[in-house]
Amino acid sequence: MKIKAAFSLAVLLFLSATIFGQAPTKWRGPQANGIYPDKGLLKVWPADGPQVLWTFDGLGQGFSTPVFTRDYIYVSGMSVDTGFIYKLTYAGKLVWRKTYGTEFKKQWPGTRACPVIVGDKLYILSGTGHLCCMSSVDGKPIWSKEIFSDFDGRQITWAVNETVVVDGDKLYCTPGGMKNGVVALNRNTGALIWSCEAMSNKSGYSTPLLIDLPKRKLLVTMMAENIVGIDRETGKMLWNYGWTNQYAVHANTPLYYDKGLFCFSGYGQGCIKFSLSDDGNITKEWANKNMDSKIGGAVLVNGYIYGSGDMANPAWQCVDWKTGEEKYASKEIGKGNVIYADGMLYCYSDKGELALAEANPAGFKVVSKTKVTQGTEYHWAHLAINNGVLYLRHGNTLIAYKIK
Repeated sequence: MKIKAAFSLAVLLFLSATIFGQAPTKWRGPQANGIYPDKGLLKVWPADGPQVLWTFDGLGQGFSTPVFTRDYIYVSGMSVDTGFIYKLTYAGKLVWRKTYGTEFKKQWPGTRACPVIVGDKLYILSGTGHLCCMSSVDGKPIWSKEIFSDFDGRQITWAVNETVVVDGDKLYCTPGGMKNGVVALNRNTGALIWSCEAMSNKSGYSTPLLIDLPKRKLLVTMMAENIVGIDRETGKMLWNYGWTNQYAVHANTPLYYDKGLFCFSGYGQGCIKFSLSDDGNITKEWANKNMDSKIGGAVLVNGYIYGSGDMANPAWQCVDWKTGEEKYASKEIGKGNVIYADGMLYCYSDKGELALAEANPAGFKVVSKTKVTQGTEYHWAHLAINNGVLYLRHGNTLIAYKIK
């Protein structure tokens, strides 16, 4: 019996390690929704902010967030006009730095996308439209595509801004344009599986959301002028909903919960919620102009949406998931991006304020706050949490804070 039990445990551990190693990393956490599973985190920080465990300087220019595998941290950065992947240990030591191609160096220069790691492969889409698959072990190139020349892609003003999404052996990305609005590629070879016109829109910066429904596997993304729902098995567009703003920027990934779909954009556009049927069709439930987050994302916690506005109401807000009713609006800190873990909101403003606040619809209560002084340029990169450590990328510098 002991031998059988030991064998069963060994098999379970092997399968767990295999599954963990193959699960793709995602933009904004394990479920791509800004929610991190860590527990036992600090409810109040020291007066001068959480302890800095280490910093890594030398990332170059960029606004991308680090992602995590079991043993390593990966993050992208730009030097002069070249994009690099940095592979770091959990002690903040550089393992290697490898180039993946030319990056965007015009207005607001630097890397946009997070790398996506699945087992021994890494995927990154540059601001100039270079899609690269490389080894996550040693950084050697495996295959690449140019979304503008290979797929006749078209994007809006300020470069490509999308973290690709991996689903089994498929990789989804959004070239935009007349023919290939959204494409599914074989992630091992780069071969085209399907293409969807997606209303012949330009790409709008949105990283797609994957939703598994009882009768449909759905891909939802925001193009320059439309929200679209696509059957991700066939590539057929099921529906579209007109949705644009002053600059056609739609940088936030939608949120999904319990057959509810929440989409939101900046420049005064606001947010909208749909209900989804079992086969993926939509019905509008409500809309709200005030929560018009431009690039900061939002989180859904216990029936309430938390995030910050942009032009309509540049305040931190809480909105009822069911009704769209605004519960509060606060300008205690500047607008920015938000994630959630263990009962608390982690807010990083575009003024460099890092704040810990309660996730409570009764009001925006900041319990701890500090100022980010290390790093360079804009405070735009989204926060991330892994194994009790809060990671903040400010331009050239990655900072690891102890929050447990």
